Amino acid sequence: MLEIKNIKKKFGSQEVLKGVDLTVNKGDVVAILGPSGSGKTTLLRCMNFLESADDGTMTFDGETYDLGQISKKDIGKIRRKTAFVFQSYNLFRNKTALQNVTEGLIVARKIPKIQAEEIGRRALDKVGMGDRYDYYPSQLSGGQQQRVAIARALAAEPEIIYFDEPTSALDPELTGEVLAVMRQLAREGMTMLVVTHEMNFAENVSSKVIFMEHGIVAEEAESREFFNHPKEERTKAFLKTIRGEDWN
Repeated sequence: MLEIKNIKKKFGSQEVLKGVDLTVNKGDVVAILGPSGSGKTTLLRCMNFLESADDGTMTFDGETYDLGQISKKDIGKIRRKTAFVFQSYNLFRNKTALQNVTEGLIVARKIPKIQAEEIGRRALDKVGMGDRYDYYPSQLSGGQQQRVAIARALAAEPEIIYFDEPTSALDPELTGEVLAVMRQLAREGMTMLVVTHEMNFAENVSSKVIFMEHGIVAEEAESREFFNHPKEERTKAFLKTIRGEDWN
């Protein structure tokens, strides 16, 4: 359902993405791993047009786009089928949980308020926030705020959800409640691309892992194969640092 080829991105003279390829099938949960500065978040942001790629192509739902020259109309067309969950929640502080979920539906998609609120309540119920419709972000824990952000993504009924380190700002207890929601979405067949440092999630929930370093994909494999039989020496060194294991 989604294929990117040769995505490149520079910030000034710094080449952050040096030609990245990735294929995502419907229902895939792709974990994107790698050290800081490897280009993981930039890749995700280019795929959802929060950053503009300098070069590369994207094939989505059977149509191919030149990312270096894509029109605003086509960006809008693709974004209507995708959603993005940020590390820092990005909630409106002056709006309730329900209002945060419905704002985009009402303003951007022109859905009537009553219908948008029905959709919003269902989305909040799905992530275990059905008793917090009228709470403001300041009244919610970090984990609860992130679950509101996931509900906001779900309310748009996307074909793909991009997650940019969704638990990195949370303590371990709150991390667990967010990952539980993501596991449920994976079981239900939601297609997800997840930049994460959560190795347990990557190994046991994702279907595929890509390991990035220095702006390229250094290794790509099915999750079980990646963690049990990594091929590249750099991947082995990364996993040894994370998990303290050695491979022959």
